[in-house]
Amino acid sequence: MEIPDARAPLAEQVEQLLDTGGPLPIVAAGDPVLRAATEPYDGQLGPALLARFVAALRVTMHAAPGVGLAAPQVGVGLRIAVIEDPALVPQEVRVARGRVPQPFRVLVNPVYEPVGTGRAAFFEGCLSVPGYQAVVARAAEVRLTGQDEHGRALDEVFSGWPARIVQHETDHLDGTLYLDRAEPRSLSSDAAVAERWSQPTPDEAARHLGFELP
Repeated sequence: MEIPDARAPLAEQVEQLLDTGGPLPIVAAGDPVLRAATEPYDGQLGPALLARFVAALRVTMHAAPGVGLAAPQVGVGLRIAVIEDPALVPQEVRVARGRVPQPFRVLVNPVYEPVGTGRAAFFEGCLSVPGYQAVVARAAEVRLTGQDEHGRALDEVFSGWPARIVQHETDHLDGTLYLDRAEPRSLSSDAAVAERWSQPTPDEAARHLGFELP
């Protein structure tokens, strides 16, 4: 697939992406678009094109599969992300990680701030860093503000795994990858995580790999 011209207006870039149909190609770490702060959304796409772009982000997220996807991950430097998590995990995982189902949501110009001082550390992965996971300590609860795709104000407190998802996706919009916040000694291949560190919490991984949890 031809890469959209980064010098073209954002609407033209998105039109080029959508012309092929189906899931969009996901940009991998090393591409500058993942390290640049995004442009706040202010109607650059227009309602119809925005709706098409959001639909394509959702299709791409499902196909990956993932529980969140930010516009820079498909090469578009706009402050837009989508999240959705059916939370199809064992009950012990759900309890330990605070992972509860999240409906499909569109986050436009999101910003988060911690609520309280609580921290939670778990293995985390990223569609733009395929093949690896690492433990990231994040705020256990955050307040997220911004808008939805219709311009309605968003001001909501997220906790548990949903808080992790919105932090991860909003970080993408600031040019930050989860690896920037990760415990380096925890970095593990997907195969190693599945074989050794699939426990609900990373306590055992911390003991054997030699890192501290908050």
